[in-house]
Amino acid sequence: MSYLLERSFRLLITLFLVLSFAFVILRLSGDPAQILLSPDAPAQAVEAFRKAWGLDVPVWQQYIGYFVNLFQGNFGVSMKDEMPAMQMALERVPATLMITIPALILQLLIGIPTGVYAALHHNSRIDRMLMGLSIAGHTCPSFVLALLLVLMFSVDLGWLPTGGYGTWQHALLPIFTLALGGAAILARFTRSAMVEVLGQPYVRTALAKGLSWRQVVFLHALPNAAIPTVTLVGMMVGGLIAGAVVVESVFSWPGEGRLLVDAVVSRDLSVVQAILLIVAASMVVANLIVDALYVILDPRLRTRHHGAKA
Repeated sequence: MSYLLERSFRLLITLFLVLSFAFVILRLSGDPAQILLSPDAPAQAVEAFRKAWGLDVPVWQQYIGYFVNLFQGNFGVSMKDEMPAMQMALERVPATLMITIPALILQLLIGIPTGVYAALHHNSRIDRMLMGLSIAGHTCPSFVLALLLVLMFSVDLGWLPTGGYGTWQHALLPIFTLALGGAAILARFTRSAMVEVLGQPYVRTALAKGLSWRQVVFLHALPNAAIPTVTLVGMMVGGLIAGAVVVESVFSWPGEGRLLVDAVVSRDLSVVQAILLIVAASMVVANLIVDALYVILDPRLRTRHHGAKA
């Protein structure tokens, strides 16, 4: 329990630093009044806009005010649409989850079995072929992969729409675009972890005791290889969210990523900060889940903290 409490405190500090960094960068990236108002707007209108939105005070006062409002549950109002910023951000969450959750499941279903199979056929032709494909999938940018999938399944075959939102057919190409790159990374990492574990002395000892190869793989190798792999899966949640920014723009998918791009372009500060808060909080939760799985998978953590407590 103390391990999880310690990790929770560190993740909250990380969340605070992320929000602080985003706040400063957004204030230094440009004046929203110059973007949201027309270029020929009089100086009085610009000054009135900045005063109405609290942009006429020093940045440090804006910073304190932002966190005071944040702790009071006030996430600001969109300068562009004059709607609650958090409401606008939360309305886009279901659309993003509609493609990121299936993409994460596909990454696990493709990446882990591929990595395990390649490790069990280490240095064979099939191993080299699978790792070659995983390198290609990892190095291919998401927007290039998206365009290739559109050309193949939409333009040439005519099976799926090129973009839009509304049916499961619209979601397939965004899901596969997000899933393939992550599955390639997961396959390579799982293979490396499995190869390392299969070379450990306790694997040879288990075989010498008469256990079958299947029992050794599933009872000894996989649980130990899962420990470092869980770390990667936690990091991949952040990768999915970052990839959604590109994928949602390419496929005109109305999720968090597309809203973030629009808000950054228009310097809609409250909306950008609300989205970043949701993204950072989701990554914190994902890392807490990973830490909890660590305690389950690695008994040494429980023993170490029980020993320290004693």
